[in-house]
Amino acid sequence: MNTAALRIHHAALRLFAENGGTTVAVSELAREAGLSRGTIYNNLADPNGLFTSVCQTVAEEFGDSIGQATRRMQDPAERISAAIRLCVRRVHEDPHWGRFIARYAMLEPTLGSFWGKMPAEELRRGLISGRFDFHRDQIASITASAGGATFGAMTLVLDGYRTWRQAGTDTAEIILRGIGIDRAEARDITQQELDPLPRMTVFDAA
Repeated sequence: MNTAALRIHHAALRLFAENGGTTVAVSELAREAGLSRGTIYNNLADPNGLFTSVCQTVAEEFGDSIGQATRRMQDPAERISAAIRLCVRRVHEDPHWGRFIARYAMLEPTLGSFWGKMPAEELRRGLISGRFDFHRDQIASITASAGGATFGAMTLVLDGYRTWRQAGTDTAEIILRGIGIDRAEARDITQQELDPLPRMTVFDAA
């Protein structure tokens, strides 16, 4: 995407997050992005497809940033914990991103697709190595539970009921214990310090 298209997508994310719905008026989008209507039309092939495009971009950016943040981790338990905790932390650092995810994740499959990829692969890897203890046919249910619990933790942070550290750590610990990690070890893993998610170009906080 060029600079104008990036601004349009970022503005659209903010508007969808705050106002709801899946469409936005071009005039409102231009005002939020600080661009002319002509620039919007010149850089947006299909205004009606903007919501879908934003969802796809959010999902891809999140998956890429988690992959980069966890690329040196060898333990599948650490990688799953980091994915949960960094997602919750991102809400604190970029509330518009968090509100967009919290509002649409359960309605738009693209936004939840991450949990069926990296976490599912780590669950398989941990099961094969004996690191985890659950039935193989439970992987889909576990990833759905992890995704739903993470989205719930994000909402707790957005609504001010828990800090991102508390919500992220608690959620990751519960998931790790559910797949067979000892309570004390799960606590140790979820207390490890993590760097913030690396920011990709599209949804770097304005």
